[in-house]
Amino acid sequence: MEKPEAILIAGPTASGKSALAVELARRVGGVVVNADSMQVYEGLRILSARPTPEEMGGVEHRLYGHVAPGEPYSAGAWLREVEALLPELRARGLVPVFCGGTGLYFRALTGGFDDLPEVPALIRERWRARMAEEGPAALHAVLSERDPEAAAKLRPSDPQRILRALELFETTGAPLSRLQRGAGAGLVDGAAALKLVLAPDRALLRERIARRFDAMLADGAEAEAAAFAARPGAATGLAASAIGVSELARVRAGELTLAEARDLSVTRTRQYAKRQETWFRNQFDASWLRFADPAEALARLSRSAGKGAGEGETG
Repeated sequence: MEKPEAILIAGPTASGKSALAVELARRVGGVVVNADSMQVYEGLRILSARPTPEEMGGVEHRLYGHVAPGEPYSAGAWLREVEALLPELRARGLVPVFCGGTGLYFRALTGGFDDLPEVPALIRERWRARMAEEGPAALHAVLSERDPEAAAKLRPSDPQRILRALELFETTGAPLSRLQRGAGAGLVDGAAALKLVLAPDRALLRERIARRFDAMLADGAEAEAAAFAARPGAATGLAASAIGVSELARVRAGELTLAEARDLSVTRTRQYAKRQETWFRNQFDASWLRFADPAEALARLSRSAGKGAGEGETG
């Protein structure tokens, strides 16, 4: 394959992104860079479906499992880490292969995201303390008074985004809609990048999600969730919303059977995958190539490369 400036691989959870990223990185001489908001966290290798060493296949992977559970992290923080990483990769002649399911990260990467200001620690700590004491529904009501437009776009059960909106409002005095105008500078030229979206058949994806969670349980997800819960800051950070963490906590508390926790986790994952698909369909333009699975993507990209190399061939 001809080397693009970067390769971007998006898609819903369990769509096969990681395997495709490894194969394309091998073909172009690349490094896989995480673009998933849960796979950045330490202590959740299994439940976040972070690639195992075997799945990495000897290909270098960056920005995986490096953030402590209680540490604040955002799309802006990820973008700053990528900005620091790219010069190193380019100096080594390596192509960054961004892989993940967090649409906002891809938007930030290509210039559709504003670099929001850092929130002072005192403001962050105050709102997090209120969240722990009052809960997300109460703080969503507070946000409705201060920034009605932002509140209308957020679920009352989404503590992390509610916190982010309240913290930014107090930091800047401006509503989130004014801060997020999609005018930030991109780190990757979208026109020079190969941009791919995996869009599997819905029924097949549902089956794969169920099989994968069963594999997570067999791989030790219960023990991982228990160890994660004991880590400082795990209960209040964004990582606590990883699917399976709260469900398996309820098993330990005697509130659910393991089978019930499994079914709830599978249902949540399917709902999440549907939201991801909707986001990619609505936010990504025609410059993103859509494929049903990694095999189709590799086959079509190989044919395109062959045609481009063939003398006198067109189309």
